Amino acid sequence: MTSSPRTTKRKRRRQMRPPSMDEAAVKSAYRRWAPVYDNTFGRVAAEGRKHAVEIINRGSGRVLEVGVGTGLSLPSYRRDLEIVGIDLSPDMLEKARARVAAEGLRNVSGLHEMDAGDLKFPDGSFDTVVAMYVMTVVPEPEKVMRELARVCRPGGEVLLVNHFSSAEGMRGWVERQMAPFAHKIGWRPVFDVERVMGCGDLQLIEKRGLRPLRLFTMMRFRKAGGEGRAAA
Repeated sequence: MTSSPRTTKRKRRRQMRPPSMDEAAVKSAYRRWAPVYDNTFGRVAAEGRKHAVEIINRGSGRVLEVGVGTGLSLPSYRRDLEIVGIDLSPDMLEKARARVAAEGLRNVSGLHEMDAGDLKFPDGSFDTVVAMYVMTVVPEPEKVMRELARVCRPGGEVLLVNHFSSAEGMRGWVERQMAPFAHKIGWRPVFDVERVMGCGDLQLIEKRGLRPLRLFTMMRFRKAGGEGRAAA
């Protein structure tokens, strides 16, 4: 018996619906990832990390890195920038603190265990806020985007580097097959870009696909108010 087009569409929507993530699942997944992260996903994600840091290094002031992980990006920031990092995983933060100590990164003023959806900083605390490979992990991406905007100063910038899923082709098929295992791998393979586009305080000023194979996308937003920086 052949499925009707309407049935096929409903089935496809169910397949594309992103699974929920919760704090316990994220902590559990990254407890497993922490010992091997730098030499596995850390290598795959290197290009996006490098690109984001290059943009941030053109600016000045205070930088908040949300989802700092094992601190792979920390040695690459200009030393006159004040860097604050947060992460939900204590295991990843332990690695980051060891990196800061080993490399003498005096410009890293704090590494905190914190929920990205409930940042414990006053409004407008940072000139730049960056979240790399975070949005597919957090339980409520829309809430996190509002928090990133809140702690960024008017005219400042919010940068994302993230995987956004494809609805079509082999890549889309692979992502849908991986989706049921999101809790085990620690991130959502199926994740629509619209989930980060609903914050009215943020204007998208740049978007580009990154290597390898444009699997990741860099998105650069400016917060309303203030003078900001010219897009580069």
